[in-house]
Amino acid sequence: MTNLLWPGDHRAGEQMSDRALLRSMVAVESAWLAALASAGVAPPECADADLAGLLTDADAESLAVGAEDGGNPVIGLAALLRRRAAPAVAPWIHRGLTSQDVLDTALMLGVRGVVDHLNRLVAEQLLALTGLVAVHRGTPMVARTLTQHAAPTTFGAKAAGWLDGVVDAAERLAAVATPAQFGGAVGTRAAATELVALRTEAPDAADVSERLARGAAATLGLAVRPPWHTTRTPVTAAADALVCCTDSWGRIASDVVTLARPEIGELGEPAGENRGGSSSMPHKRNPVLSILIRRAALSAPQLAATLHTAAALAHDERPDGAWHAEWDTLRILARRTVVAGSQCGELLSGLTVHASRMAENLAATDVLGEQRAIAELAGRPPSPDYLGAVDRLIDHSLDRARLTLPRLVATADGDQSHSVR
Repeated sequence: MTNLLWPGDHRAGEQMSDRALLRSMVAVESAWLAALASAGVAPPECADADLAGLLTDADAESLAVGAEDGGNPVIGLAALLRRRAAPAVAPWIHRGLTSQDVLDTALMLGVRGVVDHLNRLVAEQLLALTGLVAVHRGTPMVARTLTQHAAPTTFGAKAAGWLDGVVDAAERLAAVATPAQFGGAVGTRAAATELVALRTEAPDAADVSERLARGAAATLGLAVRPPWHTTRTPVTAAADALVCCTDSWGRIASDVVTLARPEIGELGEPAGENRGGSSSMPHKRNPVLSILIRRAALSAPQLAATLHTAAALAHDERPDGAWHAEWDTLRILARRTVVAGSQCGELLSGLTVHASRMAENLAATDVLGEQRAIAELAGRPPSPDYLGAVDRLIDHSLDRARLTLPRLVATADGDQSHSVR
């Protein structure tokens, strides 16, 4: 995918693109069909049916156009798969499912792929930040509050604050659950239970229908929970984790755009061919990475707010518009978060720290008034420096990151088991 009005969108690759989501929807149909065959509900031929092989490159566009008639793309997809499948398989495709099952579960597959990718990006950011903190823990600079010089600090302490925010984001990503949705038309699994009752000798059809849902979820590598048709917590929780990421990166970018101002000159973005150029002012080098990261941080909360509003207005057993408002909103939020994460990783890995300029700016203002007032109150001379517990606080930040990194690395190593089958 590309987006002329969202520079950098290509960094998100195929994450939650039309093609990727279509593959996910077919994977959901295939997993459910295999579960029906395994339980003896559908014929044995359904167990290994290659539904993905029934698609062509042109199907995504035609299904998108046709989706207007039914309000979602799953209706057309189910009809298409039935037309193209073998006669013994076709009647059993989508039986026991509803459009919401397929679309919600496909979106969760997309979210899981995004979270896995973000875990890799965050791990790279933590490595870059821990390096910055370690190298510059003693690099003096002035701290600023309400835009004004306030007291001495170190760049290591500032970077440790950035590090804490990224660790917070990693923890929120770790808490994201991606459950499958298999509830049938109104979330009661009525069709699946009826199929089991009429096609098998199972004494407890409801138990078998639950096992169908568990089996299909396991095939997809998704979590299991009861149907969540109008309980939209999986969507809003994922959105909140994504916004936590853009919040943490936006804070970093906001510091960089400020400290990269020529009159401050304490930080510099990584150089790139033609990066930061102006169409009319050849002397400029704009902090483009930070600007684009801030763009995502500014717009992400509104996207999450749309998802929360939709969740709050999700009535009946399937809402009339609130559910529909989620789909592209979640996709946009997810892709923009991936883009910002990639840009922030590049920013941090190539950030230039101008320590001498930091020292000059620190010396330009008397920022020890608070220390002198305390010394006067205590009746003793001031301490040799006024950095307080900065080393201890930096160590706490580094320790948190070092505890988080192994989990992120292990998650990245385990991504192969999450591939859509």
